[in-house]
Amino acid sequence: MNKETPSRRFGPDFVAEQLPRYGKRPPENRMLSYDLAVLDEYEPWRIWLDEQLGLLPDPTADVFAANLWRDQNFWPDIIELAAGAALRRKGLTVEFERRWGNLTPDWTVLDEAGRPVALVEVLTHSPQQGTSVRMKAWHALVERLKQIPVPVVLTVAGNPSRPLDAPDARAAKKIAQDLRGALLSPLHRREFRSQGYTFLLQADPRTRQLLRPMGLHTILIPPSNMAGVISAQPVAAGIRRKISKYRALAEEARVPLIVAVGADKFTGLEVQHFDDLLRGLPH
Repeated sequence: MNKETPSRRFGPDFVAEQLPRYGKRPPENRMLSYDLAVLDEYEPWRIWLDEQLGLLPDPTADVFAANLWRDQNFWPDIIELAAGAALRRKGLTVEFERRWGNLTPDWTVLDEAGRPVALVEVLTHSPQQGTSVRMKAWHALVERLKQIPVPVVLTVAGNPSRPLDAPDARAAKKIAQDLRGALLSPLHRREFRSQGYTFLLQADPRTRQLLRPMGLHTILIPPSNMAGVISAQPVAAGIRRKISKYRALAEEARVPLIVAVGADKFTGLEVQHFDDLLRGLPH
């Protein structure tokens, strides 16, 4: 007897729908998670997402899936699901967004009899406003430069204390034209200027030989949108807000309140930053 294969929200049909829907758009008009939604190398991600949503009630999972791929939702939702997965790996039973009056903590931990034994609220630290817009604009330039048939790696010079403003579509087009001419020129240069930006050829720091990427096109490593000090201090304020919101509920239910913390990958925060915060160390 064949066991019926569960339907997938993010399987081949989903990928086939996303490719024509967004694939022809310029990169700056796509969702930042587009590659994760369609590329074969991220199929394990989509399988994991299907598995996690399969553990939720269908109506809840349908709403979650419909909103997941939006830029403002993707990493907070991924981290929220990851918190639930981590609790399950500990052998705990959890319920997603159980309603407690007018509050719905992200996860309620239940004992074997189905009684609540803990509340878990998830806090995701997100990048500064405007980061996604800059990232999309830089990604658009990355895609334009991929059309140059010269296998080199470029970086952009800039002030390390602040994010570098990204070129608009018109400037990006002119930059691509200028760099194409410069890179195809017989003159050997390592620095190029266009539209107020300075582009540098990347070399191996040990051998000083130019980096030659796989493939036959130009690779641009865009400047980080996380320029300046990366600190977990703003997370502490978010934790306090979560505690303030759910403290009375936890006390009334006589269960501990746990705030699980994660960070959008584009904030630059890593586990060490959170460990330093807990130890009271700077940043």
